[in-house]
Amino acid sequence: MHRLKQFLFYIRESPTLGAGFLMVGAVLLFGLLGPFFVDTSLAQPLSSTPRLAPSWDHLFGTDDSGRDLLAVMVVGVPLTLRIGLLAGALGLGLGTFLGFTSGYIGGRLDGLIRVLVDTLLTVPPLVVLVSIASTIREEISVNIMALVVASLAWMWPARVIRSQVLSMRERAYVQMAKLNGLNTTEIIWKELFPNLLPYLAANFANAVNWAILASIGLEALGLGPQNDPTIGMTIYWAITFSALIRGMWWWWAIPIIFIALIFIGLLMIAVGLDKLANPKGRKAV
Repeated sequence: MHRLKQFLFYIRESPTLGAGFLMVGAVLLFGLLGPFFVDTSLAQPLSSTPRLAPSWDHLFGTDDSGRDLLAVMVVGVPLTLRIGLLAGALGLGLGTFLGFTSGYIGGRLDGLIRVLVDTLLTVPPLVVLVSIASTIREEISVNIMALVVASLAWMWPARVIRSQVLSMRERAYVQMAKLNGLNTTEIIWKELFPNLLPYLAANFANAVNWAILASIGLEALGLGPQNDPTIGMTIYWAITFSALIRGMWWWWAIPIIFIALIFIGLLMIAVGLDKLANPKGRKAV
């Protein structure tokens, strides 16, 4: 209960954080509650008249294949969020493990992890992602797409978390924990990890945001799950069938609106959480 009150206090005191949660929450509710109000079978080809502009019968219009775009978004938004959440969680999880291991234990292991991360960060991520996705294109699915994106989502969290742990491990409360007989694992989980929770939450929001944008970028190139109506694949089909040139603005504009809501919402959450993680920023919240 105390944690909930503290969370609500931060939401009330931080307009940025509150607005971010509101935007992302609206998108989540759209995906969760949509199937109760929208016939998702209309997301299949030839389920409606093709190329209809938005109207009361089809609020988001239809595409060239006769799919109702409202139903497509109801099905596709949760799939896109699943990719982002799964890739972000995997990337942050591995990055957190490597960051804590490298930053606290140090020694040769620290040098090895640091060199590995610094080397991989110099490689253009889009080139790597396109290479991986094109190799497994015939077998790609939503979950495999998440794994492809997660393969590069751990490096930046590992680097920034390592720098935080390096500064924290010399502080007085850590030294007192050592004098009290706590081992390395206990110090990490009982002393360091709780103090980095707001920082880790901000990194998770950033990781999910990056993962969603990376997956949409791959899907827009035709390297996504061909049979799943994700936001990125909807944009791909709009590009393939020249929706912009043909005046079918609703086919590409509606997915972009959802992308903007997710991107801006997660960015505002990350900024708000980053202020909470920073003592100087917390005073300003």
